[in-house]
Amino acid sequence: MGIPAGLRRRLGPAYRRLRREWQWRTCASDLDLSVVPADGFPHPIAAHHSPLLRRLAGLDMDLQRSKVTNLRLAAATLDGVVLAPGQRLSFWKQVGPPVARRGYVDGLVLVSGALTAGVGGGLCQLTNLLHWMTLHTPLTVVERWRHSYDVFPDAGRTVPFGSGATCAYPSLDLQIENRTASTFRLAVGVEGPDLRGSWHADVPATHRYEVYEASHLITHDGVGVYHRANVLRRRVLDLDGELVDDEFITHNQARMCYEPILGAGPVRPALG
Repeated sequence: MGIPAGLRRRLGPAYRRLRREWQWRTCASDLDLSVVPADGFPHPIAAHHSPLLRRLAGLDMDLQRSKVTNLRLAAATLDGVVLAPGQRLSFWKQVGPPVARRGYVDGLVLVSGALTAGVGGGLCQLTNLLHWMTLHTPLTVVERWRHSYDVFPDAGRTVPFGSGATCAYPSLDLQIENRTASTFRLAVGVEGPDLRGSWHADVPATHRYEVYEASHLITHDGVGVYHRANVLRRRVLDLDGELVDDEFITHNQARMCYEPILGAGPVRPALG
């Protein structure tokens, strides 16, 4: 028999940690990944980069600079990881606990919509990048947690709202499975002003992918309370540009931490 829902809620973080550790033990062979040189993976499949520092109102630049230290440490554990057919990448199993004794420092952490400092903070930038890149490959995202808060306006945003993946050790993980016959290698690291990543494969790509926002709505749910929701989909195209499929990716919903601006999307007033 499974653990009753009420008991699971009372156990909270301890239950989620045990559940994750149990998964890592029982799926060890699928999650045990090798790190290899780039030789043998000459075919670029997807790449992305994001700026390490952004000047936004209320954002502590010192914490942003500290975040870079955390990103370097985590990226070093992922750089060169190979995902063979049938294997699964667990972000947290590969990265390990982001704690001070391993060199992690205070970075930006979002707690209930408020920005604060926390050891290992800022690693969501890495899961955001990894999730976005993977959506442009034939790899399958099997676990992803959406952000519950939309913290900053769209100024400077280069990907659709809700394209990222939040993370919290060890329960909120990003996991990617290779359900293809090809083998993929991940490259990721801090380069100059950017966090950069790419997926390469041992064989050329047979398709390309276009991620798009299919619907978008902002609701006014009380005095100063706004929520934002959208649906992400992706077009699968062959190498001649012909549409092969149009796939549902996810539905996002988040509380906005700022007043919506004109043009951000249709605003529907709260009912009642």
